Amino acid sequence: MNILVAGSTGNTGLRLTRQLVEAGHNPIAMHRSSSDTSRLPADVAKREADLTQLGDDVCDGADVVVFAAGSGGDTSEEMTDKVDRDGAKRLIDIAASSGVNHFVMLSSVGAGEPDPDSDLAHYLQAKHDADEHLKASGLSYTIVRPVALTDDDGSRDIRLGDDADPSGKAARGDVAAILARAATDSSLAGKVFLMESRD
Repeated sequence: MNILVAGSTGNTGLRLTRQLVEAGHNPIAMHRSSSDTSRLPADVAKREADLTQLGDDVCDGADVVVFAAGSGGDTSEEMTDKVDRDGAKRLIDIAASSGVNHFVMLSSVGAGEPDPDSDLAHYLQAKHDADEHLKASGLSYTIVRPVALTDDDGSRDIRLGDDADPSGKAARGDVAAILARAATDSSLAGKVFLMESRD
C-alpha cells in the first residue's frame, strides 16, 4: 500500500516510515527541502513539500495519508496555525480531491475540548480545528490522540480509548505503531481515541 507520511523526518514520522517499510508497505516520505532525509530507510520514495504551501499534486499515488507532522513546541502561534491547523486542513482537502482512501491524523490529548487556560491552549485549538475539519471532510479517517509523548521506542503494550490514562505517557515508537495500524486496519476507521503506553 502506498502511504504518504507528512512529517516523515520528525521524531514520530521517522519511526512510522521505518515501521511501514518493515510491514511491507510503500511509504512516501513527505519532507521539506531543509529536512535531513539521511535517516530515512534506503530507497524509500521521497516527496518534497511544505505544509505551508502545498501543491495540488502532493497526494498523487497515495492510497492513505498519515499526518504525523507538527510545528514543534517552541514555534510561534502563527507557525502553529500554518502547520498544525491550516497545513493539515489543506492536506485533508487535497487528499479528498485526489481519491485517497483513508486519512490518519496524529492529534493530541486535550484536542477534543481544548482548555483555554492550558499552556498549550493555542496548539490544542489548532489540533482541534484540524480534527474537526477531517471529520467533516467525507474521507474515511482515524484520529489518534496520544497522551504526553516520550522519545522511547516502547514495547507495543498499548492502551486505547477509555482504557488510556490522560495523565500517562506515550512512547513515540508505540505511537508510530498505532498510526501504522490505523493506516490499514478498517476496524479503526471513523474512530477518535486516546492512546497510552503501558510501560
